[in-house]
Amino acid sequence: MNELIKAIEEGQMKESVDAFRVGDTVRVHNKIKEGTRERIQIFEGTVIKRQNGGAKETFTVRKNSNGIGVEKTWPVHSPFVEKIEVVRRGKVRRAKLFYLRDRVGKAAKVKELKK
Repeated sequence: MNELIKAIEEGQMKESVDAFRVGDTVRVHNKIKEGTRERIQIFEGTVIKRQNGGAKETFTVRKNSNGIGVEKTWPVHSPFVEKIEVVRRGKVRRAKLFYLRDRVGKAAKVKELKK
């Protein structure tokens, strides 16, 4: 039974996923269907968490829109996620950045990783 589930999950995974980590600022290109038409909407923000693995892997992106915090969660291997584009790398020391929810203004920023 376990091998069967693994085989099904491997069939649903994308071949290549852009490398991004928690703390990175990303642009998520999301497909939206409106009636018969399809368009791509871009959501740009900071990755605050990435969880699970395999076909069930999800990530959450947070941004401030007109002074209100907005978070969206997507499956990494979803057919509605066209691509994940890394805008800048973040320097963080933890796996989940929930503390950003309580911060406002400059305090809510993540330092950029220098190469």
